[in-house]
Amino acid sequence: MQGRTSALTRSLKFPTSRSDKEHPGRERPPAAVRSDEYLTTMFAIIGILVVFGAVAGGYLMEHGNVRVLLQPAELLIIGGAAVGTVLIANPLHILKKIGAGIGGTFGGSKFTQQRYLDTLKTMYELLNKGRREGLMSLENDVENPGKSPIFSKNATFLKDHHVRDFVCDTLRMAITGADAYDLDQLLELDMEVHHSDASKPVSALSTMADSLPGLGIVAAVLGVVITMGALGGPPEEIGKKVAAALVGTFLGILLCYGLIGPIAANMAKVADDEQAYFHVLRVLMISFLKGSAPIMAVEAARRAVPGHVRPSFQQVEKLCRGGGGAAAEAAPAAAATASA
Repeated sequence: MQGRTSALTRSLKFPTSRSDKEHPGRERPPAAVRSDEYLTTMFAIIGILVVFGAVAGGYLMEHGNVRVLLQPAELLIIGGAAVGTVLIANPLHILKKIGAGIGGTFGGSKFTQQRYLDTLKTMYELLNKGRREGLMSLENDVENPGKSPIFSKNATFLKDHHVRDFVCDTLRMAITGADAYDLDQLLELDMEVHHSDASKPVSALSTMADSLPGLGIVAAVLGVVITMGALGGPPEEIGKKVAAALVGTFLGILLCYGLIGPIAANMAKVADDEQAYFHVLRVLMISFLKGSAPIMAVEAARRAVPGHVRPSFQQVEKLCRGGGGAAAEAAPAAAATASA
């Protein structure tokens, strides 16, 4: 089994990214890691297919007629009313975030192990420069990160303006002489505001999901009203109208618990991943500003990385210091700093 998995991994071809072309010397993650990330992007689509496939398969096993479930009018009532409630309850900027969040559900998490490695390396180089030449030497880097020889190596860092501003604004205050404790308070406040903003589209989509069963009942009641108007007609016609009314309740519940609700839950996990990434940056910068050596600050930050994407000490050491012995000697002190 392991041999077949290895053969499958070797057969997968991953396109060369733009960052790889710009920085050919950067070590790319192992093929097995890249294949796992590729499969992760498919989980949402596979999950949706499993939900609807299982429901439809069970229905067909009981010799149900699929055409009975095809009720465009019921779907229009439920879907249209649900979208309308979202438009009523949320301003435009949250609606845009909802759209981006739904798209992100099918793209996998941005905060992979490779991104953490690239970030730790970038921050190590930056803080190492500040340690050798003084914090004032970082002024040009934080004032104009796009032209910084350090930040320019990490295109992902520059592209994410939230992360870029989070780091540069903090170091800018540190250059002016702000205390590490005061900066820690500012970082905590910044993270709370950012997480609150990231949670609003999740809350909006969850509210929409919670409304779907009720809107399904609305569609069912309208179907009953139509059925009552057809009393006295052929029994077959009345039966079709009753079935169509019940489909409204079915669709409302299915869309709530089988589609919209899980998408909202996935968006919440993405927001938590982003919050964890900011926490790592916070630990790194505050550790350095409290007097820790850059390699110790990086080690403290590495231990703050979520377990499923946390790189090993050897990976970070090789990336930052090229496997030098000084990093290994700093490990016990770094562990003490992280636990303090």
